[in-house]
Order: sequence, then structure tokens, then C-alpha cells
Amino acid sequence: MSNKSSKKDLLPFTQAEEKLIHKIVEERVKVETKFPLVFLLVATFGFVAVLYGFEKIIDKIQFFQDQPWWLLITGIIILIISGTTYKKLG
Repeated sequence: MSNKSSKKDLLPFTQAEEKLIHKIVEERVKVETKFPLVFLLVATFGFVAVLYGFEKIIDKIQFFQDQPWWLLITGIIILIISGTTYKKLG
């Protein structure tokens, strides 16, 4: 029953909506090629903000403050597990 209602909720894009999406994509590509440095700086800021946020969260965990080696070991184990999983998934 929910399967039928979910199919009813999905409506295809109208031609006007498709034109609008196409124009937005074109404009984004134009701006991206005109100002590559701005996009690089924004992406860099986002990446650094995420790392800094993780650092602040980790700083609040007393165990990792007292035992930084466990933090390093935990990080290496997580990288090994995620890399192995990535390889298995292809």
C-alpha cells in the first residue's frame, strides 16, 4: 500500500523545471570556471572546519586527552577497516 502511494508522490519534472535546472547548472559551471580560486577557498574552508570540529569534539573526551596513543591507534584501525570495506565493495 505504501509502495503505491510513494509512486504517486513522484511526479516527473515539467519542461519549465527542466529548463530552469539546466540554466542553473550552466550558470554554476560559468561561475566555477570564472572564479576557481573562490571555489577552492570555500572547499578548503569547509574541510578545515570539519577537521577543527572533530578536534574540538575529541578534545572533550577525557580518555583521549589522557591517552593520545589510543587516539592514534583508534584512528589507524578505523582507516584500515574503512579501506578494507571500500576495497570489498569495489
